[in-house]
Amino acid sequence: MSGQLNREDASWDSPQSLTYGFVGLGLMGGSFARAIRERVLDRPGSTGRILACDVNAASLAQSAADGIIDQGFASQTVAGMLSQCHLVFICLYPHATVEFMAEHRDCFRPGSIVTDISGVKTEIIRQLPAILRPDVDFISGHPMAGSEKEGYTHASAKIFRGRNYILMPLEQNRSEHLEFFKNLVTDLGFSRIIETNAQVHDHKIAFTSQLCHVIAAALVDSAEDTQITAFGGGSFEDLTRIAMINAPLWTELFVANKAELLNHIDSFQQSLAQLRQCLETDDQKTLCQLLEGVRTKRIAMSRIEG
Repeated sequence: MSGQLNREDASWDSPQSLTYGFVGLGLMGGSFARAIRERVLDRPGSTGRILACDVNAASLAQSAADGIIDQGFASQTVAGMLSQCHLVFICLYPHATVEFMAEHRDCFRPGSIVTDISGVKTEIIRQLPAILRPDVDFISGHPMAGSEKEGYTHASAKIFRGRNYILMPLEQNRSEHLEFFKNLVTDLGFSRIIETNAQVHDHKIAFTSQLCHVIAAALVDSAEDTQITAFGGGSFEDLTRIAMINAPLWTELFVANKAELLNHIDSFQQSLAQLRQCLETDDQKTLCQLLEGVRTKRIAMSRIEG
């Protein structure tokens, strides 16, 4: 990793003195802004600021009234915001993230950090040389946190507590920037930072996140009627909470990562077919062995989670 920190531009040892920018102030952007305000900037002697841009003027007004952001910017004035920010969180859909960085390539402050929260990474990393200047350090990240609810009104700093943060460091990332960013997300409540590359990220996220949303959606879609939940005992509710889905976002995520997701769907269908075969043939012995194996595997997964 290369590059020297410009001490006249930013002091990464003093996060409470920096200017943080948010492009998109919905659930995730709003939650990050709240967390930075509460856990970083609400300290004695803090001189840092939070700036935000969002198409929803009401979100900007409310966040300012809440004391979360210091200034809001409309889309047409975002260049003035970007030029001031030491760290910019781009909290947009994947395609919009790429388009925003390309369109505003010359607006980012020299020496600043730009990060994203997109659920797919390979295509963003592939296009990076063409969409961001070399004097701007892009740290690709994915906070493993969220909610089935949408919008700034549901933003909360609490959603990050105990969660994982996945980072995909690049060769050109400055070591002091990475150290600063890891310390920051830890201060925001994330309990574990996992480092990988974009390809591994997209493969594993297709299983742990995207496939789960596909299964939840299919399960709800197959329900006989909406009154069936009167017979629920918690299992259905636990499995399908994420089916209350942001359809445009998840459509984009599914399609952007479809090769990985389709492979996982195939594997899931094979497992489901095996279970179905046991039921069709009344093969209780094999069925019990399968379920015992699943239990053992899930217990092993729990050790990793802990």
